[in-house]
Amino acid sequence: MNNIEYQKTIERRAEEALERINLYKDRNFTSRLNKKVKSMFLSLLRAVFIIGVSYIILRPLLQKIATAFMTEIDLYDQTVKWIPRNFTLDNIKITWENMNYPAAFLNTLILTVVVSVLQLSSCTLVAYGLGRFRFRGSGIIFTMALFTLIVPPQMIMIPLSINFKNFDLFGILPDGGINLLNSYWPFVLTSMTAVGLKNGLFIYILRQFFRGMPKDLEEAAYLDGAGIFRTFSTIMLPGAVPGLVVIFLFAFVWQWNDYFFNTIFLSGQGNYLLQALQGVALKVVKDNNLLRSRYASLIRQTGMLLYIAPLLILYAFMQKYFIESIQRTGIVG
Repeated sequence: MNNIEYQKTIERRAEEALERINLYKDRNFTSRLNKKVKSMFLSLLRAVFIIGVSYIILRPLLQKIATAFMTEIDLYDQTVKWIPRNFTLDNIKITWENMNYPAAFLNTLILTVVVSVLQLSSCTLVAYGLGRFRFRGSGIIFTMALFTLIVPPQMIMIPLSINFKNFDLFGILPDGGINLLNSYWPFVLTSMTAVGLKNGLFIYILRQFFRGMPKDLEEAAYLDGAGIFRTFSTIMLPGAVPGLVVIFLFAFVWQWNDYFFNTIFLSGQGNYLLQALQGVALKVVKDNNLLRSRYASLIRQTGMLLYIAPLLILYAFMQKYFIESIQRTGIVG
């Protein structure tokens, strides 16, 4: 009798163990299924978000590209949205000629490259000094550099215009100074002194980059007899190339797209892309005795496309280096 009860007990426990195993398998399967469904849902949500953001960003560019190849008939045709029904290159040709694009492009390119190189050089020196050396007042200088980012440009518009119109170099130049407006000099002077467009941000990025570099590199160079400038030029500067690439591209793009300072310093010059873009639509309509606002809008859209085309080409060639530099800058800084 005891053997029979013992056998039944064993069988009951075996059945209970089997039920627990099956229940565990069911729960494990349900858990894996829930994780898989959750992962698929998050992937779908991420894809929808990326596609939506990409559409919002790319839509204006795609619209400008489509409009540049449309005729005026296509603009009035409600069925034409993205693909021109009457493809033409006349808009680009007319805009190119009326903007005097080659000369304006060359002048703008020279100005942008000069400003970008000067800003990169000055901000690198300032950031290296603030990031690798401790001295009294360094925190105040760094705070003042960051403070330039939050000062609205409208607050310094009139003082800048007056100072460069009557530039006397701290009272050294006679006869009330000289007029530097409508020339490269306002851009050159502000870039050389690291107070140009977005220079506070450049100093911050490079300072964080230099602070993240190992001190052993400097100490080893000092032990070998290298001075401060030699250590900077041969040891620290080559190691900061990723950050320098990012800063140069930022400076180039922001200077190319800058409207505020270009309007102040180059108000009387029409030989730059920005000034040429501002008046191209009115010039085309006036020269051809046209009163059609939609045609003026078409010319304006084409001019904008020609204005941003160099930046698109630059990014197409530099995107690999730009992305790598952004990643390395983020890791080190």
